[in-house]
Amino acid sequence: MRIPLLLLSAIAVPAVPAMAQDADVEDDRNVIIVHGRGLTQTPATPAYDVIELDRNTVTSTASGRLEDALGNVAGFQQFRRSDSRSSNPSAQGITLRALGGNASSRALVLLDGVPLADPFFGYIPFSAAAPERLDSIRITRGGGSGPFGAGALAGTIELESADLRTLPLVSGQAMISSRAETELSGTIAPRVGDGMAVVSGRWDRGQGFYTTPDDQRVPASVRAKYDSWSASARVVQPLGEQVELQLRGLAFEDNRVLRFEGANSSSEGRDISARIISRGPWQVDALAYGQWRNFTNIVISSTTFNRSLDQKDTPSSGFGGKLEVRPPVGGGHVLRLGADYRASSGHLAEDGYNASSGALTQRRFAGGLNTDLGLFLEDDWTIGPVTLTGGIRADRYTISNGYYRAYSAAGALAVDNQFADRSDWDVSYRGGAMLQATETLRLRAAGYTSLRLPTLNELYRPFVVFPITTQANAELRNERLEGFEVGVDYTPIEGISFALTGFDNQVKDAITNVTINATTRQRRNIDAIKARGIEFSAQAEIAYFTFSGSLAYTDAKMRGTGAAADLHGFRPAQTPEWATSATISYRPADNTTLAVTLRHVGAQFEDDQQDDRLPAATTVDLFAQLPLAAGFSFIGRVENLFDQTIITRNQGGSMDMGVPLTVWGGLRYGF
Repeated sequence: MRIPLLLLSAIAVPAVPAMAQDADVEDDRNVIIVHGRGLTQTPATPAYDVIELDRNTVTSTASGRLEDALGNVAGFQQFRRSDSRSSNPSAQGITLRALGGNASSRALVLLDGVPLADPFFGYIPFSAAAPERLDSIRITRGGGSGPFGAGALAGTIELESADLRTLPLVSGQAMISSRAETELSGTIAPRVGDGMAVVSGRWDRGQGFYTTPDDQRVPASVRAKYDSWSASARVVQPLGEQVELQLRGLAFEDNRVLRFEGANSSSEGRDISARIISRGPWQVDALAYGQWRNFTNIVISSTTFNRSLDQKDTPSSGFGGKLEVRPPVGGGHVLRLGADYRASSGHLAEDGYNASSGALTQRRFAGGLNTDLGLFLEDDWTIGPVTLTGGIRADRYTISNGYYRAYSAAGALAVDNQFADRSDWDVSYRGGAMLQATETLRLRAAGYTSLRLPTLNELYRPFVVFPITTQANAELRNERLEGFEVGVDYTPIEGISFALTGFDNQVKDAITNVTINATTRQRRNIDAIKARGIEFSAQAEIAYFTFSGSLAYTDAKMRGTGAAADLHGFRPAQTPEWATSATISYRPADNTTLAVTLRHVGAQFEDDQQDDRLPAATTVDLFAQLPLAAGFSFIGRVENLFDQTIITRNQGGSMDMGVPLTVWGGLRYGF
């Protein structure tokens, strides 16, 4: 069992008083202030549908996991309802606005400006982004690609790391669940020179729960065991009065067992990034990063319970960066111009087996390279109570070096496909307007387009979830979204606010798994997925009580012709109409919190044919933090209080379930 050295160092430091640190790190001689963040948001940011989650919200969930915190925003949706303890990592694709998906993310997730998605699959490694390392999360539903980058099809989720504004010198947490599962994390955040450093580690492990219903269990059925760790280090140093350097490293490993004995999966990664921020008259954000990932997975037959597939090696890498410049143009304008680049390469090596005999039948190899160079220009113009914004983006993309080869067990070449390289330009835009009509009322409207390239996984890798084989498709076209929205923000009194947004979004050439016959699907572009709906949110702070709630209703329909004509008018797979989340918290004193969260996700379908239904699910979670002594607090958490059955997969009646009633207890220091 490996526990990262960074985690050991973080929890082994002698306990010291968790005194609050200065809001900024200053050198008394030169008055150098280190911020540790990117450039400030531009004036027109609220013209789009933006929700922000603060640190209290992010670190006060019943599961203690990132996807649970994101679930506070109605419309946030994973491909499946499972969390990152009991799902296959490659199924952790996310989207917003019920735009569907096929396990690849239609929303762009950034950690301190760096894309977090796996370069090969496009899934989000949630276990690598521990909530206690974050200060805030900004979620933009819709909004277009703009200066964010290609991949922001359904929206953008920006994770902002915590620093000395919110972190004491030493903090940590140790938890144990009613199933004897454990969660251990620690962080050190010292001043270093004129700047700061943050070193953090986390280790989660447990026997898990049975995802298989009682009446479907067999001797080979096992609990969803998991064992994961992650470690990160971040250093921020000034290079002058208005320039700073930010360095970050991340390492993680996640091992899981799903449904049957031997159905092991693993994901691992190593990320590094360097960022220079200049806050002078010419503001600059210059970022470069590298990522190295791998994934393995063993598929066990649900009839013979023998190994049928061994995805033994899927190494991938992502390299890129971004340069944004804001020149001092004046006149109420904030001008942004720049470029971003991302290259994603990866390769798959897997072995197929005869599920009855256990004999090797075929060895398969696939992979390729996707690149995207984006150039963007955007301007915000404030004229009294009106803020206007508009921008244009041009992407030069390539899909190249694609191949798929298969060999017989004896080593004879059976398939040798070399796919033609493709490249082109794609232009997108976004624009909006915001009117501060009164001190309490703000009106907004926006229109936008955005782009997503098919992932290497969608292009080249077939997969099996028995009894269904899903074929890859090297001819997939880019997805393109066109959308507009109107909204109103109302703050009748201080501490109470409401937001209402109506939207109409359409993903053209949407990639989905199209049923060919009873045992075969293929990833294909269909004409479009069209989603119309409303999003409502409310916030209130009254004395010691806070309320935070959001609701989303989406009427999403597929549009298909030709081979996909039978999908026309159907709702996309894994897409509910209704989703809502509401949390009431009571905070009578520092380090004291009592909170209850209600969530509801409407019914949805497993597949494109709407044959297998996933019933609606309503859950209640609890969280409590009570101060003890010397900086320590007791933490109590309850997941799925009423033990509601959550169906996460249903293929022909073969089902998987989500997390049951789970009770956690433990200690927290320095939060």
